[in-house]
Amino acid sequence: METAVEKYKVTSEPFYLPVKQEVGLFEAAYSAKLPVMLKGPTGCGKTRFVEYMAYKMNRPLITVACHEDLSSTDLVGRFLLEGEETVWHDGPLTAAVRAGAICYLDEVVEARKDTVVIIHPLTDDRRRLPIEKRRTVIDAPPEFMLVVSYNPGYQSILKDLKQSTRQRFVAMEFDYPNPEAEAEIVAKEGGIDIETSHDLVKIGQKVRNLRGHGLEEGVSTRLLIYAAQMIAKGISPIDAAEVAIVSPITDDRELQRSIREIVTTII
Repeated sequence: METAVEKYKVTSEPFYLPVKQEVGLFEAAYSAKLPVMLKGPTGCGKTRFVEYMAYKMNRPLITVACHEDLSSTDLVGRFLLEGEETVWHDGPLTAAVRAGAICYLDEVVEARKDTVVIIHPLTDDRRRLPIEKRRTVIDAPPEFMLVVSYNPGYQSILKDLKQSTRQRFVAMEFDYPNPEAEAEIVAKEGGIDIETSHDLVKIGQKVRNLRGHGLEEGVSTRLLIYAAQMIAKGISPIDAAEVAIVSPITDDRELQRSIREIVTTII
């Protein structure tokens, strides 16, 4: 029978191309039992990095996609009626603590502030998770690690991490890879030749230069991979760029026209 730990194991190695010192830094934080915060734009590889590290370190990975309705009960667990009995069901955070897993809270800034507070005892030297509804406290085993991520580009007064939360983590900055590395990633993940991949990356770089000129966020590495995957399926590069780059990142007609000009200039 499959155990809780095995259920969440990353069984095949995700493709990840290290860019800086992120692998060594993550391993050092894990060894020191420190929680980690990953900061970077959408689609730059934060989630893939966590999956890669979970595989590399042979630890189960439990991921939670945070949203504004996420409650502390959703994270910790709840009592549910089963027949005539009331049975406790662990939430993902509790399951991760019990299993000594890596718990990854993706886009943690989207969660309610009263929900985020529940992780505080896990992020200092106590490393404990209080379960108020059961009047119990779980001590995290040495193998447990808490990782959170968010996109600083979408910070606002209403959606930002409190200093009382921020200063409980070591933070690692992520950005889009350098052109050579990004072209290698897009070619590998998209299943296309390196020359076409370089063209897509050039498009990505030029579109990112439009940030601050009406474009909130540049085209992500993820979208460049989507374009490559469409090309690999026989779609023309122009059409692939339209559906994977131009349309997803903006509805503004003038910006779309500017991006199309970039595409047709390069391809």
